[in-house]
Amino acid sequence: MPILTEFLRHPLLTGAVAASSPALARLMTDGIGLEQARTVVELGPGTGVFTEAIRRRVTPGTRIVAIEINSHFAVRLADLYRGGPVEVVHGSAADLARLVPGPVDAVVSGLPWTVMAEPVRLRILDAVTAALAPTGMFTTFAYAHAAWTPPGRRFGAELKQRFGITGTSRVVWRNLPPAFVHRATAPRVARHDQPAGLSSGDGPG
Repeated sequence: MPILTEFLRHPLLTGAVAASSPALARLMTDGIGLEQARTVVELGPGTGVFTEAIRRRVTPGTRIVAIEINSHFAVRLADLYRGGPVEVVHGSAADLARLVPGPVDAVVSGLPWTVMAEPVRLRILDAVTAALAPTGMFTTFAYAHAAWTPPGRRFGAELKQRFGITGTSRVVWRNLPPAFVHRATAPRVARHDQPAGLSSGDGPG
């Protein structure tokens, strides 16, 4: 079970112990304009569950860039998508603006937000808002059991600080653990000059 192995090796980089479910992948990629997008970025693709859902929704010619800091996952995905249509970048999500100069139409994230150090989390969120087009969409998810914990509530507040419109989906009970989706648009670009960091996985921890 590759994701469990990576969680045990790198618990702060891999926020999940099991791959996300197809039901969560559909919800993560539904209603965020992937069918019209020219450039889509995925942060922390992990084993590629969301990557494949993105690939199925976009039209031919759409650029898909998956940024993964975990070398094992990055190599596996690069082999899987050798020759296209997904560009796999082994690097930090905090460098999004440098790795994929905008505008980006959609950012889909499986990063483990609640286990990150605060400076890392804020820098990545700032990188997302800087890269997104004014009408671009950001989507990520959280585990239902952690929604009302202090880290979960802080993350929700940080989204509201950086986006004009935010919302959450229904709970996907068929995921392990059950999860829901954050969606945000109308990015507000801000700079907090936080130190660079890391993250990754198939879930936000």
